[in-house]
Amino acid sequence: MHRWVHFCWGILHGASSIELFRLGHLFTLRECGDMRVEGKWINSPYAFALGMFAMMVPSQAFSSFYSYFYVEKLGLGIGLATLARTVFLIWDAVNNPLFGYWSDRTRTRYGRRRPWVFGAMPLFMLCFVLVFSPPDGLTEQGLFIWFLIMLILFEAAATVLWVNYGALFPELFRGDSLRAKASAIQQGYQVAALLVGTALTPILFTAIGFSNMAIVYAGVFAVFMFLCMMSVRESGDTGQGEPLRLVAAFRETLRNKKFWVFNIANSFAQTVNGLVSSIIPFYAKYVLHISEASVSILLASVFVSVIPMVFLWYWIIRSMNGVRAWRLSLAAYGLSVIPLWFGHDLASGMLAGIVFGFGLAGFLVTPALVGGRIIDEDAAKTGLRREGIYTAVSGFITRSSGLISALAFFVVGLAFGYESGERPGPAPELVFQWLISAVPLCLLLISVIISYSVKFDFSGTQDGGEPRQP
Repeated sequence: MHRWVHFCWGILHGASSIELFRLGHLFTLRECGDMRVEGKWINSPYAFALGMFAMMVPSQAFSSFYSYFYVEKLGLGIGLATLARTVFLIWDAVNNPLFGYWSDRTRTRYGRRRPWVFGAMPLFMLCFVLVFSPPDGLTEQGLFIWFLIMLILFEAAATVLWVNYGALFPELFRGDSLRAKASAIQQGYQVAALLVGTALTPILFTAIGFSNMAIVYAGVFAVFMFLCMMSVRESGDTGQGEPLRLVAAFRETLRNKKFWVFNIANSFAQTVNGLVSSIIPFYAKYVLHISEASVSILLASVFVSVIPMVFLWYWIIRSMNGVRAWRLSLAAYGLSVIPLWFGHDLASGMLAGIVFGFGLAGFLVTPALVGGRIIDEDAAKTGLRREGIYTAVSGFITRSSGLISALAFFVVGLAFGYESGERPGPAPELVFQWLISAVPLCLLLISVIISYSVKFDFSGTQDGGEPRQP
């Protein structure tokens, strides 16, 4: 079986015929980070990136179309939709640190993170399907209650997955060079997932309905997440001593000024990711005046172009340190949203989307480098590997910023009279021009300013997170 895995892996990644022969018949001893394991598939950046693909396909379909589905298709009022999203985001922000803390304290023969992932997979699949499968005949109040409950349950399962998967990255891949490579590969897979989750989704729900679309994506998630987790071997290197208790763990994390500045800056940029994704279907309808079928063409043009741009950013990163590359990506992301204001048809929308893709690609690749160094520095200081709590608190900061997205949707919609698909108001095109271009530009300007508010000096640790010798 291992031979077939290696052989198929080579085909997927364009190996030569000689290399395919070697992949199909040989095992090699490979160092991955500070671990030596048998088989190129084990702890491979390519295998690990399958998890990103697995989670991002349904997650992107969810973030891009759940508001559109409930507000535009089912007629849920924008006020109730915003209230549900606000409760959802508060719950999302609160439970992130708890799941991260519990993950860091987990000790099993299968590792700290893998048992959590395997346990959350069925719940994630079920809740994703139920989000897009409300019972028929619900009143608006009943639809709101269903919407709210499904959001809360789906988010809880998603948080367990994201916290534990994210915590594995700095553990498996140590050092800037390896992390840059692994991040570029991971984001390449993420862009492929974005393409599927956005461009393919309108085709699927038009052909088979939202509920069946969700079932298809749940199956895709199950296959690729299983392959990813079967490839992971955790090192067991959790540091010396007992894990910190909950209050102490939070106290140490909250004292880390670099961590806070880094994540607050990222939170504004991440808000743009979520905002633009959720607004694109509305933007296509009211600003570009294109059909739902054409939305797939628009999104495909954007995300196909992002794939080579991810590797362009990898090339850029190699010529500078991670912090400088991260700041550059935030600035480029800000500039990239400006052309979206001027889109008026499919062609101009595609062109603006390709420009946007360059900024998006930079922000997808660069944060992992800085975040990994922050965790390494903490490990050198405390003697403990605490990827879980850092990943979770990072999620708390980043996800709580989604409140800005929900508030922006409500305020701008209210200002221009947009209530729902049944009551779009007199100027819905202005609503979605503001939400896809002007608001993101302001958020990214704030992000750039915050990124310069502290000096990121990692001179006290080596790439792998060990203290430098005097």
